[in-house]
Amino acid sequence: MRIILMGPPGAGKGTQAEKLAKELDIPHIATGDIFRKAVSEGTQLGKKAKSYMDAGQLVPDEVVIGIVEERLYKPDCQEGFILDGFPRTVPQAEALDGVLKDDPLSAAVYIDVEFDELVERLSGRRICRKCGKSYHIKFNPPQVRGVCDDDEGELYQRDDDNEETAKERLEVYMKNTKPLVEYYEERGILKRINGSQSPDDVFHDIVKEVREKL
Repeated sequence: MRIILMGPPGAGKGTQAEKLAKELDIPHIATGDIFRKAVSEGTQLGKKAKSYMDAGQLVPDEVVIGIVEERLYKPDCQEGFILDGFPRTVPQAEALDGVLKDDPLSAAVYIDVEFDELVERLSGRRICRKCGKSYHIKFNPPQVRGVCDDDEGELYQRDDDNEETAKERLEVYMKNTKPLVEYYEERGILKRINGSQSPDDVFHDIVKEVREKL
């Protein structure tokens, strides 16, 4: 199974990716992680990426794609993988198709949640200053308001989680992702999942959709 998992901030994509990886026994490849690893390990492509970053420039697609390609050629990906965070654009998607060649993607899963609900999810998030544990004032509140259950650390709202910033982040994501969703829809592999359900129901629906491809 070769799967791309997509979803806006607040959709729970990371949690679902980890659970799905265990269910299917294939690696969850969070592309942000492999990108940082390539840079920290000083690989040839990692050094290239760092040179652009140090100059305050965007890392070109060919470098990003090269780093992803190196990871997909590792032995643990032979039976499949879950890509999380890549591709982000149609040109990247086209390049990925070229990398996969005779073993195309099995499914592109999109966790769909209404805009207003996403804003509520993001703007209600609170983080412990000591341990980094995440809470939500509505969906997962602490036992004592403003205090972490584990270490009594102060809970705070990240700057990018306030309502105005959350809306801006979501609007940018929706605008950039729409062409990508349409790209996979045209190819008949897009699977839309109702992300407004409980996390367990979302996971059930994802598993049901991808197992149809087995």
